[in-house]
Parts: sequence; structure tokens; C-alpha cells
Amino acid sequence: MLNPKVALALTVAAVAGQQAIAQQASQPLLGFTEAGAAAQHRLEAAYDSHLDPDDLAAWMHELAREPHHLGSSHDARNVETLRGWFTEWGYDTEVARYDVLLPTPVTRTLTMTAPHVFTASLTERAVDGDASSASSDVLPPYNAFSPDDDVTGELVYVNYGTREDYELLARYGVDVEGKIVIVRYGRVFRGVKPRLAAEHGAIGCLIFSDPADDGYYRGEVYPEGPYKNDSAVQRGSIMDLPLHAGDLLTPGWAAVEGAERLARDEAPAMPTIPTLPISYGDARPLLDAIEGPVAPTEWRGALPITYRIGPGPATVRLTVKFDWRMVTAMNVVARLKGARWPDQWVLRGNHHDAWNHGARDPIAGLVTVLAEAKAIAQLPERPGRTVLFAAWGAEEQGLMGSTEWAEENREELTEKAVLYTNTDGNGRGFVRLGGSHALTKFWAEVQRDVADPQTGLSLADRNRARIRATGDEKARKDLAERDLALGALGSGSDYSAFFHHLGISSANISADGEAESGSYHTLYDTVEHYERFVDPGHVYGVVLAKTTGRATLRMANAPLLPFDFKDLASTIKGYVKEVEELADKQRAETARVNGLIESGEFAAALDPTKALQPPPLREDVPHFNFAPIHNALAKLDTALNKTTLSPDLDAATLDEINTLLYTAERLLLREEGLPGRPWFRHQIYSPGRYTGYGAKTLPWVREAIEQRQYDQVEPGVTALAAALNALAAQMERVKALAG
Repeated sequence: MLNPKVALALTVAAVAGQQAIAQQASQPLLGFTEAGAAAQHRLEAAYDSHLDPDDLAAWMHELAREPHHLGSSHDARNVETLRGWFTEWGYDTEVARYDVLLPTPVTRTLTMTAPHVFTASLTERAVDGDASSASSDVLPPYNAFSPDDDVTGELVYVNYGTREDYELLARYGVDVEGKIVIVRYGRVFRGVKPRLAAEHGAIGCLIFSDPADDGYYRGEVYPEGPYKNDSAVQRGSIMDLPLHAGDLLTPGWAAVEGAERLARDEAPAMPTIPTLPISYGDARPLLDAIEGPVAPTEWRGALPITYRIGPGPATVRLTVKFDWRMVTAMNVVARLKGARWPDQWVLRGNHHDAWNHGARDPIAGLVTVLAEAKAIAQLPERPGRTVLFAAWGAEEQGLMGSTEWAEENREELTEKAVLYTNTDGNGRGFVRLGGSHALTKFWAEVQRDVADPQTGLSLADRNRARIRATGDEKARKDLAERDLALGALGSGSDYSAFFHHLGISSANISADGEAESGSYHTLYDTVEHYERFVDPGHVYGVVLAKTTGRATLRMANAPLLPFDFKDLASTIKGYVKEVEELADKQRAETARVNGLIESGEFAAALDPTKALQPPPLREDVPHFNFAPIHNALAKLDTALNKTTLSPDLDAATLDEINTLLYTAERLLLREEGLPGRPWFRHQIYSPGRYTGYGAKTLPWVREAIEQRQYDQVEPGVTALAAALNALAAQMERVKALAG
């Protein structure tokens, strides 16, 4: 029986949904004639009628009732369950299998040997009220792809372990050569932390979640509240994901039977130093035993200790050993052939594997895929374009299932894929969207036509209210200039192969902002936690299914695909302005700081009794020529200017235009990829080399400036201009066809 709050929310959702459907009946739709829009709205009303929160709850209870990590018996059982459901609903369903490298822990020990002895527990305790937390067959806390090793060294605390943290550490005169670093989760992808530590000479890495970021400082801890208790540990892969996604032994090609495979020590994305995640309960005695300079204010967390940098005298011995084996990653791919354009594909997916139960990550997102697939199968007519639903395997270890499938089906996807939409988890609150900016108006229109269950506003209007009330200046400016902007896609989920590697327009979407946190990649990402703190009643699961379902159906049925490259051009102009301002700011700041260092004023401003020293002198920042980019953007503007596309054009012309529109994003790829990262080929977006998940826009140029690799700016400008010129030429072809 639902509790009163959930029942009220569902009632509000039902009323708001009815109001939204009534309001949208006369709303225009991108890519549809007036009559076609009315028919599409009726179809979407029928679609909504097949969405049931009880279905989402039942699927989650089934799929997340036991740990189902890659290689487990429950993972295999879930694959068969998913295949059975899709087949029952009428889909042509297959299981695609790939053999990938998977390490699982054999030995994990962490002992402080000086100044006194302490042995870390490295376990998460079962808690009252959550029977799932006492399940057997759980994966213990570990970082996948840490190498086997047994190392002993003094501890050095390096805050979040970012590039900037190491620069500040050097100003304290502290060197991590031959040391073991301890860093907290956050700011950058976990795999960046041991890579940077190794680059600075460290021999081991410990990663913990500080209670300031996710623990008692944020609110009540589990089970009384949602946040991490003192035994909770975030698991996760530390493969060098900003280098490439997918199986480590087959970078860039599919891990199918008979494929060539690298030796483990040849794999470029393999970490080089042993790494272990620990709880803040285990981290506290280690941090408390570190001496040396007191950490700067911004490095201090919420543990009741004085945070110090070290090195030592705290000395630890870290031992990790793994069972390195090949396991089968399994994707469930369900296909519904399109009634009008069967060779154009609309893809929708999310992963099914988890570190343990994975109720929020990924099952909360996967059940919306299931809800969408079941509802579309019950509609009276098939979608116009072929729709593919996918439940990907082995995402947690490195986006492996989706990447291997995309690499295996590269040619067909390049020819046929129109859109890929991903939902990696879900919560309660505001719909968050990142994706291809040529679909900015499309996603704003989708949000316009779905009601928020807590307020009765449309998702779009509630997001606008959030930005106006609480957004930063840039967000408010974007809202004023471009209405609801999309976020840029970095990495960290299954859209990456489609978007960054193959140039398929993509989106990642979830609801968040009011859901309670704390369970991410821990033992406590359970149904019990999810239904108490994240989305009681699965109300926002239905909201997400309404949103993605509209996107799938509209993209599948639109006579004219709803791409608008004026929005992309405007967005790129904003990115160019950002990198120009970055260069100007870096140039001015470098000159200012160098002057202070050379005059002695920087040193004079520091406390001479403290360890902190001035930064080193920096190379002067040259002036860069961005004219090729501006010229290419001018060509793109000319191509887009006065181009009017209409769904009333004849069918043959629409077919030609649609092909040019959905393949246009491919032209923003560079075959050779980014410098040192050939797998990442998109010239507008990529995950940052030193951020991992976080997006870097105009990545070649931006990162060259940020990392002071100034000789890379000119070739980056040239590559970007070439991509934009190719896009402009394609838009000229569209204009010619439109008349």
C-alpha cells in the first residue's frame, strides 16, 4: 500500500498529466504538419495510458533483488528475464555477447604500520531495515583494473587529487615520489586520480568519500537517512576512460570471438599503480596520523580532525591482488521494424549491470526503457522508423557492452542511426538533459508537453523557474538567449560510443535535484534505499518514461527530422568566445603573477613561518589566430540563413534532407581523433583528459590552452575549422534541396 505522500503525488501527477494532454492537443510539433501534430499528440496520449508505476516497481524488484554484477549468475538471469520481456511484447530480440577482461578481488588489505598499527576493515556493514544489505554474493569494495601489487609508503593527502591540487602541493614543498597518496572522491573521474598520482611518482592510491561531500555533514546517514555512513564505500572502475571506452584489450575494435587482443601490459588504458577505495571510517585514523603542514582551507573536509598534508609519519602497506579473467558481457537488443522508414533507426538504451543491487544505478533508468518499450508495443500502429531498445552489459567496468556493440556495428550505425537516448539512473526533481545541440528546440518541446507531478507545471516551465531562481549568471543568460539550453556531453555512460566515437546525435536524461543521495556504487544502492529516499512510488520514473517516449515517438514518426543546426552554430560560437576569453585571461594572469614573482612581492605576501611558497614562473602565453574558426562559422551561418524546411515537401526530397540532417553530426568527427586519444573523434565535445566524466567543449583547442601546450592550439584550430566547413557544405546541400 502506498503511503499518503506518494498517493498524493500520484494523484497530482494524474491531474497534471490530464491537463498537459488537454493543453498540448493544439500545440505544434517540430517536423510535423498541423494534422500530423494532432495525430501525434493523440498517439502520445494513448502511450501515456500504458505507463504504470506499479510496472516500474515490479521490474525494479525483480532485477535488483540480488547483486547482478558482470559475470555473476544473477547478471545472466537478468539477461534472460529482459530478453523474455522484450520478446513477449513483440520485439525481435537478440543477445549480443562479447568477451571482455574483468578483474575481481582476491586480496585486499590496508594496514597502517606507523606511527601506530591500524588495520582497515574494508567492509560495509548490513543495516537494519534493508534486508538487501545482508545479501550474499556481493562484490566487496574495490577499484576495477587496479594492478596487483604490495606497496609500503608514507601517506600524503592531496585533496581531490586534481592537477591543480598537485600544483598547490608542490608549493608546499611536498613531493609524492615513492609515497602513497590518499585523496577524496569528487571533482574528477576516479580513474584520473591514480593516473595523476602515478604521473607524479606515487606508488599507490587510496580514495575515500569525505563526509563533507557525502556523509553526515550533508544529512542523516543510512539507514536513518540517505547519506553514506562511516562504512560505505564507492566502488568503481579506474580504467583510463578519457583515453577510450570499452574492453581494455580491444581498444577501437569489437571484442568478438577470434578478435586480436592486446596483452594486459600493453593495454593503454590500464592503470599503473595499486588503488583501493575506502570508507571515511577507515580513512579517519590514517588522515589523523598524518603530520606536516596544515592543509589549506579548501582541502579540509568534515572529519573531526586537523587535515594535514604530510608526508608521513603515517605509513601504510597496501596489498591488492585480483583474479584476471575473461567474462562474457551480454547486451539485450530489441528491435521493432519501422513501418515507413525501416532503414532509419531510433535507439534507446541503458545498462543492466550493477556493482551490486544497483536499484538507482542503473535499474531506475532501465525500468523507464522497459516502460517505454512495453507502451510503444501496445500502440495501434508501428512507429515510422525502426526503434531499437537496448539493455547494455558491462557498463560499470568501462561502458563495455555498448562500446563493443557500436564498434561491431559501426558501418550500419553510421548509415542508419538517427538518435541515441540514454537514461543512466533516475531520481526526483528536475529533468536534466545533455546532448547534441542541434536538438535543443526538440528537447525543449518535449519538456513542454510533460507535466511535473509536484507542481503541475510543465517540465520546461519548472526548469525555467529553477534557472531564474537559483541558476548562475551564465545559466540565466543562456535561458534568455537560447531558452532551455542542453548540457554538453562528457562521458561516463553508454551514449559515449555512439556520440564521441561514431558521431550519432545523442542525449542523456534523468530527473534529479530533489532525490536524496548517498547510495552511489555502495552496498546500499538497494530497492529499500531507492523507494524510501530517491523516488517513492516511482512517480518520476513515469515522468522520465513520458519524456523519453515522446522523444522516441516523435523522432520515429516525424516526416521532417527536427534538427536545427542554428542552435548548434550559436552554441559553438559561445564555446569559441569562451576559449578566446580563456586565452586572454590566462595571458593576463600569467603576466601579472610572473611580475609579482620576479619582483619578490609574491614571496613577501606569504607567511615566512609557513611552508607555502610562490608558484614557479610560467611561460608567457602567445596570441592565437582563431580566424579559421570564425571564417568557418560565417560559412555555416550563410548556409543556414534563410533556409526554411517544411514537412510539406514531397517525400523524395524529405528523404534526402532527412539523411543529410541525421548524418550531419558525423562531419564533426576527425578520423584520427584527438591528440593522444584517437578513440574520441568528436571535435566539439569530449570528456576532459583530466576531468574524465566532465565535458570539455572544443576539446583540442581548450585543453591545449589549459594545459599550456601552446604548440597544439594551431592544429586544433585547423581541425575544428575543417569540421565546421564540412558541416557548412552539408547545410548548403540541405538549403538547395529545400528550394
